[in-house]
Parts: sequence; structure tokens; C-alpha cells
Amino acid sequence: MRVSYQYRLKPHQEQIAKIEKWLELLRCQYNYLLGQRFDWWETHRTAVNSCPLICHLPELSDRPSYYSQKQSLTQLKKERPWYKEVQSQVLQDCVKRVDLAFQRWLSGDKNRKKSGKPR
Repeated sequence: MRVSYQYRLKPHQEQIAKIEKWLELLRCQYNYLLGQRFDWWETHRTAVNSCPLICHLPELSDRPSYYSQKQSLTQLKKERPWYKEVQSQVLQDCVKRVDLAFQRWLSGDKNRKKSGKPR
């Protein structure tokens, strides 16, 4: 008895080109969002007890979170019109994957096993 079926997709050349373009745009967006988080982490990670009393403190900025980065997608589509071709749910999923990778790097998974730094 068959429980499931397996299908093979055979996209046209136009569809292959569109998929590759989407993947390239998503790769750039993923790296940009991850870079935002690492920049914030590098400037704000100094422990209070290891900082001397007289030191230069960086300008405080909001921590990039899942919701703040998700809100920036509307501005992204206004500034870069080529991102309008990519569906909004796909871009939101990219933000979700960045958030999940960064959280697993900081705190680990459900067994507290930390993974490597996201790339």
C-alpha cells in the first residue's frame, strides 16, 4: 500500500532563471541581516565588570530582533524594487531562519548544545 507519492519537478529555463535569481536575492538578504546582528553583538558585548571606569562607550542602538528586521522588509522593497519579485512570505522566512540560527548560536538548542557561529 502506498502512503505517499513522490513527484519530480521539471521547470522550464525561465523558471530555473527565476528560481536562481530568488536564491541569490535571499542569500544577499540573509547575509545582510546576519551582519546586522553580528555588528550589534560586537559593539555591545563588553561585560560591565571588565570595562574600565573611563572608557568610550559606543552609541546605544536597538538590538536587531525578529520583529524589527521583519518590519524593515517593507522599506527594503521600497528602496530596492527588484525585491518586489520575491514573495513576502519567502522574505519573512529568511528573517525567521536568521533569528533561529543566531538564537541557537547564543543559547543552544533544547538540549543546551550550542552550534557553531552562523555563516
